[in-house]
Amino acid sequence: MENSAMDTPTSIDNQSIKQTTEVKFYGKTGEFFAIWIVNLLLSIVTLGIYSAWAKVRTNRYFYSNTEIDGHRFSYLADPIQILKGRIIGVILFGAYFLASAFSPILALVIMLLLLAATPFLICLSIRFNMRMTAYRNVRFNFNGSFGDAFIMFVLLPIASIFTLYLMMPWVLKKMDEYIYANITFGNKEVKTDLKTGEYYIASFGALIIAAALFAVAIFAMGGTLAALQDPEMAAQMPMSMLFIAVVYMLVIFLASSFYTARIRNHIFNHSNIDEVASFKSELGVGQLVWLHLSNFVALVCTLGFAMPWAHIRSAKLYADATQVNVLTGADKVLADESGSASAVAEEVAGVFDVDIALG
Repeated sequence: MENSAMDTPTSIDNQSIKQTTEVKFYGKTGEFFAIWIVNLLLSIVTLGIYSAWAKVRTNRYFYSNTEIDGHRFSYLADPIQILKGRIIGVILFGAYFLASAFSPILALVIMLLLLAATPFLICLSIRFNMRMTAYRNVRFNFNGSFGDAFIMFVLLPIASIFTLYLMMPWVLKKMDEYIYANITFGNKEVKTDLKTGEYYIASFGALIIAAALFAVAIFAMGGTLAALQDPEMAAQMPMSMLFIAVVYMLVIFLASSFYTARIRNHIFNHSNIDEVASFKSELGVGQLVWLHLSNFVALVCTLGFAMPWAHIRSAKLYADATQVNVLTGADKVLADESGSASAVAEEVAGVFDVDIALG
């Protein structure tokens, strides 16, 4: 099952295209496994302190092995920056945990404060990640305002509840617009032309896939209930339960892959960096389902030791599915001299499972 949607890229004058190039990823499982296992062991030995250095080493490996038009990306974060932010995040999490144990009211207050702070953490997290990313010695940046973040990530999701979540695809589109349209590369802005209809197709398509597979699971559940009531069929119960578990995993893999592939293609095909580059993504749903399914099986069978292999092949798939039209203005980008971003919000967001994936 492949993503049949072939979005038309954001309008770019063909005469302004300097060349079209593939995104190349050169990472190898053996190389990254050596980094990953050292990171894991040192993080355990140091009770998590080394995890800040592990994150930097991992990101630098993947960034430095990703190439566009003969140039590779750089990850510029300092491990000390991340460690400080991570310590603050752990302290806040510890405060919430203690409050939950001794005072439910105080825990509720802390949770409400965290809810209010979530959009600010998201905003600062994206800004940090962008500022720590460079290409051709020019940094990315993120200029989204806190007020807009509060609207996008708090007010709009709450408002969607009163429409029985029928406006949620539109809310997801507004969130993506907020993220991508506020990214800059040096002094050049990212421009997007996202379509609400595509988000409804992706959302309802994923919902239909999930509903169809759950219908199969419900049918199988009937057999399981019969096995519980009939001693002669009890031997079939483990197989029925296994079948239900498989269906549940397929729901996750198929529905999420359909949505992810379709929306990623749409965002890339309808975005460009002003006068610098436009993009094309042809990520197939079937490719993504196979990636997720095979990675999951490998991780289970190897007790997690296939993690480096899973990361490498995931990065390669996304790179192979992406093309970049390099425009004639790519050589005229000026570095943005904005102040350095803080890692505190990014790490606090990570501790509380508040994360935004840019795909």
